[in-house]
Amino acid sequence: MSVYAFGHKNPDSDSIVGAISLSYLKNQVEDEEYIPARQGDISAETQFILDTFGYADKVPMLKTSVAGEKVFIIDSTDKPHFQDDIDEATIVGIADHHKLGDLITDAPLEAWIRPIGCSNTVIYEMYKSYGVVPPKDIAGMMMLAILSDTVIFRSPTCTKVDTKAVKELSEICGVEDYKKMAMDMFIAKSAVDGASARNLNTRDYKEFDMNGTKVGIGQLEMVDISVLEPREDEIMEDMQKMKEEGGLHTVLILLTDIIKEGSKLFVVSDDASKIEAAFDVKLENNKAWLEGVLSRKKQVVPFVQPQFK
Repeated sequence: MSVYAFGHKNPDSDSIVGAISLSYLKNQVEDEEYIPARQGDISAETQFILDTFGYADKVPMLKTSVAGEKVFIIDSTDKPHFQDDIDEATIVGIADHHKLGDLITDAPLEAWIRPIGCSNTVIYEMYKSYGVVPPKDIAGMMMLAILSDTVIFRSPTCTKVDTKAVKELSEICGVEDYKKMAMDMFIAKSAVDGASARNLNTRDYKEFDMNGTKVGIGQLEMVDISVLEPREDEIMEDMQKMKEEGGLHTVLILLTDIIKEGSKLFVVSDDASKIEAAFDVKLENNKAWLEGVLSRKKQVVPFVQPQFK
């Protein structure tokens, strides 16, 4: 029976590349066939990665139902981030770098969970544990996925393990100036011409169950967020629609400027004072600048969640 490897809904580069890199590894060391999959569309950034390393025609298959299947999940353990029938699948493994979520398994499983910058760093550690060297194309994609998640080492989630992995992977794939390639990747990610407000709000969006309260948090990392200033009202209006459609208490969107190293926070909430308390800021027109905030995982969720206890 095949095993499907995939990441969360609204997949980012870590989820897509992780599905590819983990499947390749497992197909070298196990008898069962591993198939890379995805739960949503490929982003512009991920397309850049696939194109750069010759994987444009090898996009993981779309998999929106997994009842009765064996699965290996990547880049999250929060139930809302997976298929609606994830409880009817057999989870055989996890590779993640986030907090432990609310998924429950019926049988023992393989679990690789590390407090580091990227799931692909975790998967690279799996490669080393198994004594397998990733091929050049997969090594290159893993390298860029790590540089994406760590915002080219700027994110507070970045560790020495991540930087070491990037350097080793760059040697395998033969890329010397990996920081320049990563900046080209972020420029591709920053393209917003023709994108709808919903596309911008959901490029990297996750919903969280915060002690029984539903909160949605999206993040858009860009080289220069000022280009979206004329569209801020449109973004806020769509956030309100997302809140109503999802029955959410709060929707937060962060426009993260990787050059200025901070995020502009947009808030639509039943009680915005909770968000003000979380970040010790005063919202103006439901917006605030968060200096130094680059990571949703480390600098947003851990501060917002306690407000809903």
